[in-house]
Amino acid sequence: MGLLDKIQSWASSHNPKWLALIRVGLGVALLMSGVTFMNDQVHFEEKINASSLKEYTSMITLIVPWVHVVGGFMIMTGIFTRFAAIVQIPIMIGAIFFVNLSGLNMSSQLGFSIMVLALLVVFVIEGSGPLSLANYFKEVEEEEKEEEETATV
Repeated sequence: MGLLDKIQSWASSHNPKWLALIRVGLGVALLMSGVTFMNDQVHFEEKINASSLKEYTSMITLIVPWVHVVGGFMIMTGIFTRFAAIVQIPIMIGAIFFVNLSGLNMSSQLGFSIMVLALLVVFVIEGSGPLSLANYFKEVEEEEKEEEETATV
């Protein structure tokens, strides 16, 4: 049994259903953050230019909003949750260290960024959980296999 199988087995038996509400909330927050970055591109560029990442402004303003929107949707619906969370983690680490800590002021979103990073780590470990599209598709696939097995017997 590989490490990933052990993590999935443990997470399946220790994932309470109320955690789905937090997963959906995290997904919505990331999705809305991406939409906000897209709608207010000028402010987003100003924040990046004020950080030490100004050489990469055009790349960051192109990639980050879409990663947040697509990843937030995936986390919200519970499909490829671990993958979506892993992709978001470097972005949140960059937001914490290069954007929020570089210009600490009253409008800094440092606390929010740290909370989102912590939740992303939780969902890398926990996965989608029982109330997710991934679990639904898994159950449908298992039912189809059982029907095929009973039909061949």
